[in-house]
Amino acid sequence: MVMGWCLVAFVLTAYAQQAAVPTTYRLVQNVNYRPDSTDDYIRERCVLDVYYPEQTKDFPTVVWFHGGGITGGEKFIPQELKEKGIAVVAVNYRLSPKVKNPAYIDDAAAAIAWVFQHIGEYGGTADKIFATGHSAGGYLAAMVGLDKSWLRQYGVDADKLAGIIDFSGHAITHMTIRAEQGIKETQPIVDEYAPLFHVRGDAPPLVLVSGDRELELLGRYEESAYFYRMMKIAGHQHVYLYELDGFDHGAMAAPGFHILLHHVNELTKKSVK
Repeated sequence: MVMGWCLVAFVLTAYAQQAAVPTTYRLVQNVNYRPDSTDDYIRERCVLDVYYPEQTKDFPTVVWFHGGGITGGEKFIPQELKEKGIAVVAVNYRLSPKVKNPAYIDDAAAAIAWVFQHIGEYGGTADKIFATGHSAGGYLAAMVGLDKSWLRQYGVDADKLAGIIDFSGHAITHMTIRAEQGIKETQPIVDEYAPLFHVRGDAPPLVLVSGDRELELLGRYEESAYFYRMMKIAGHQHVYLYELDGFDHGAMAAPGFHILLHHVNELTKKSVK
């Protein structure tokens, strides 16, 4: 009987030690998601980083597009998303004025398509991919997720996205696209390059996060609120709107990551710390 208890104690101790082994994470940098191109600027800008948990399978993946008005910015892995049991794919894309619309939207679609095609090589799964980003990045995520034509050209159905999480992105046509046409930033336009133009009830779950309406850029909160309302009217059952009181356009991203992780958890039914 004593030996039996010793055996049980040994097994439990071994299990506890195994369970206590921390998850390790790996970062693979500057993977070209347009590898067949010979264009120097594409080869420079169309790269992504993959941050993922090793020895783990079927984890969710967040595709993160940086902000910068489509005229600047660099890919990065948000600190708030590290060591959370998920993969983060940080994407660079071509910038205006070196390229014009719709080159950067097409880059966003190509990057997401690359993730669908390759995340399984890192242990992830194609049914837990989220398109996300801040400001210009949120706009790109929403455009590619709502207008199915962008991913369709790469053989991917946008509705296979697990969700779209948009941090303070334009719902109207982006101001840089308007600037390329000589339209001032205070003149709102809703055309085929506006996520609002593509509202539909059968889109993936959509999470809209905005800073304080009095501190945000231009009418960014109001755009998000109208986007939310029109998605509801279109019959969308899983659209969410958050306003982060006291946070301006730049500062809202940090608390926004908690909202992102919550929805990744809920939409994949996976425990995310």
